[in-house]
Amino acid sequence: MRLAAIIVLCIGFVGTSASSQTDISLRGLAADPTAAVEITADALTVNQGSRSAVFAGNVVIGQGELRIAAGRVEVIYSDETGDIARLDASGGVTFATETEAAEATGAVYDLTSGILTLNGDVLLTQGASALSADRMVVNLNDGTAQMDGRVRTVFGQTGE
Repeated sequence: MRLAAIIVLCIGFVGTSASSQTDISLRGLAADPTAAVEITADALTVNQGSRSAVFAGNVVIGQGELRIAAGRVEVIYSDETGDIARLDASGGVTFATETEAAEATGAVYDLTSGILTLNGDVLLTQGASALSADRMVVNLNDGTAQMDGRVRTVFGQTGE
């Protein structure tokens, strides 16, 4: 069980469950698509033929205030512009801004559309509150998200 999930359980918040989906608004979960993308990792393999690169081991990606950490990230470049078009992250993914954080087994970030899709044991934390689901799709342009598959919400108290 991940540390963030253990913390939520230990604090003892009362949660509600839903088996379908929920739409949520994320105030701080946004990215600047015009900001430069910086990637650091232990290793890099480039494949010119497929216009891709694989970063492996302690991968950290930054774009403006957005931070993504993963075990492995494949970067797919646009055929038209040569810019980064998509990031496919796996091996445990953490996605964070100043006010929100999300964890998942894997994620796909489409930089052209601004859509981030997190899959597998998704956990989103916002202050003292947490949401979990099987899948979360975030529109980073407008800060909205949809969570699907065994959605669970835990609302914490603030200002105690």
